[in-house]
Amino acid sequence: MPNNVSQVTDRLASAETGMQPWLWLPLLKLVSLGDSVDVSDLTTATGRPAADVRAALAAMTDAEYDGSGRIVGMGLTQRPTRHRFEVDGEQLYTWCALDTLIFPTLLGASARIESAYDSASTPVRLHAGSSGVTDVEPATAVVSLIKPNDISSVRTSFCNQVHFFASPSEAEPWLRAHPEGTVIPVKDAYRLASDMAGKMLAESEAQITRKPGNRVHNCNC
Repeated sequence: MPNNVSQVTDRLASAETGMQPWLWLPLLKLVSLGDSVDVSDLTTATGRPAADVRAALAAMTDAEYDGSGRIVGMGLTQRPTRHRFEVDGEQLYTWCALDTLIFPTLLGASARIESAYDSASTPVRLHAGSSGVTDVEPATAVVSLIKPNDISSVRTSFCNQVHFFASPSEAEPWLRAHPEGTVIPVKDAYRLASDMAGKMLAESEAQITRKPGNRVHNCNC
């Protein structure tokens, strides 16, 4: 794991993941409403043709779909995980601990977060918003990070190893199993997440600017 863990988040915020911010950010907001999302929802939200939306979705190999082919998750998900993420009264979930710290900035909303590594671990609880994290319990909580080699599947190579632990000592078994990994305090993880969210928002705006005549419609989300 590099000393400068921001190198990892720089990669995750880049186009290397196959995610197109012009699509992914509106998708995130629609998923946060608690209903599954279809292509027509995304064409309305992005102002892009359905063919463009389908092509971009095809590159998001980790996206979750329900039995009707509607999207229920992409980082933020309506399917239960160990990372509970409550925003605007909706009980949602995320793929990893870092997601819970990124999404409040992207959604422009505060979230209540609860997560535990496994059933024997001490739960970590906190509030996160665009201005930072508060009410972190326990105060010793940390977030694990790992350097992914291939991020074509972000969930497999990165998210599945990014957890909350109640303390560095509680994370020791994970660190022994993942010597290339590290753990950092929640507030430090939030700073990385905030930087990553800022880069994603900037790239989304840049993509809109590079698309002549493209007009993003208000999806009321």
